[in-house]
Amino acid sequence: MSENENEQRYQPNQNQMPPMPHHQPMMPHQMQHSPMPYYPQAMHMQQDPMQQMQQMQQMQPMPDHDQMLPIEESYIENILRLNRGKVATVYMTFDSNEEWNAKVFKGIVEEAGRDHIILSDPENNKHYLLLSIYLDYITFDDEIEYDYPFNNQF
Repeated sequence: MSENENEQRYQPNQNQMPPMPHHQPMMPHQMQHSPMPYYPQAMHMQQDPMQQMQQMQQMQPMPDHDQMLPIEESYIENILRLNRGKVATVYMTFDSNEEWNAKVFKGIVEEAGRDHIILSDPENNKHYLLLSIYLDYITFDDEIEYDYPFNNQF
C-alpha cells in the first residue's frame, strides 16, 4: 500500500488524537490534543522566605487588635473560666462503671481547660479534677457569665 492510500483510509475522528510515530520525543508544541495538559515549569521562580512573608502580609491586611473578637467564645472551658469563683454543680456519667455510672460534683470553679474542670469543695476541703469527656451538664447557683468584657463595644 502506498503512503497516499494510507492517508486516504485514515480519517481521524475529531474526538481522537492522531497517531504519534513511535520512539519520537514529543515536544510541548506537539501536544495540542493531548489528554494531559502541559504545564511548563519555571526554572528560577523561587523566592526567599522573607519575600514570601511580605507578599502574604500585603495580600491579607491585619485588623486592628482593639477591634478583634475572639474566634470562638462559647467553648465550655471559656465559659467556665468566665465563671471562676462561682459555685457549680457538675453532672457526669461514667458508662463503664457498674458501681456508680452517674455522679454529681458540687464546688467552686477553680480552673477549666480544654479537657478538664477543677472544682474545690470548701466544706470537705477536697479538690476535684474532672475530665470533660464525662460531662453531661453544669448548673450554677448564680447567674452564668457568658460574655467577654471588651474595651470597645460593638
